[in-house]
Amino acid sequence: MNSPAIILVRPQMGENIGAAARAMLNFGLDHMRIVDPRDGWPNERAVALASGAGRVLDTAMVRDTLGEVCADLNYVFATTARSRDLTKPVMTPERAMQHARALSAQGLKVGVMFGPERAGLENEDVIRADALITVPVNPDFASLNLAQCVLLTAYEWRRQDADIPPEVLELAGARLAEGGEVEHLLDRLVKALDARRFFWPEHKAASMQASLRNMFHRLPLTETDTRTLHGVVRHLAERTPKD
Repeated sequence: MNSPAIILVRPQMGENIGAAARAMLNFGLDHMRIVDPRDGWPNERAVALASGAGRVLDTAMVRDTLGEVCADLNYVFATTARSRDLTKPVMTPERAMQHARALSAQGLKVGVMFGPERAGLENEDVIRADALITVPVNPDFASLNLAQCVLLTAYEWRRQDADIPPEVLELAGARLAEGGEVEHLLDRLVKALDARRFFWPEHKAASMQASLRNMFHRLPLTETDTRTLHGVVRHLAERTPKD
């Protein structure tokens, strides 16, 4: 079974990256992806804190943008401690990892995003996710260390049994679209709509585009769906609008 990729988005301290690697390997996860680490890469402090889990760091994917590390993933969770003005399924770590196992059992690639230590993920990051993970912590002290949050997720992955939960998506021979395929479709759709002055008034254009992208990332689009929608966008772009 494919284990989920643990994605650290703009981590600020090497120590937390190393501690996250240890937490991952404790529970059998070894696929780490790092986006734009503040102190560069490689990081000596990360290696020191990783201790016996250094091999997780040795094979980590390090990229400048979130889009690059999510491009080949079929389903992405985002961890967050605060409410968002985005419509997404919200799960506990336990439920999320049950769902992750079901998806992985189908051969799909799953990722879990964790934000920077100071403020967590930004809305622009969360938009790329298919679902949210929220830990039911003490509301009077909700702050979790990055490595602690990774450990909770890895633990829930490890302790799930092999039974596939009932929410398995029936793909009927198709496969879920990868993140890069969805982004390519969205870029084309936004460009076509912008040419038709859809994003109006101008001061609302950014929020309208964010809502559109969030909606598409929330949908379980298949590869066939994206090809069909590319055809729809092309057909509409070629038609001359009537007054």
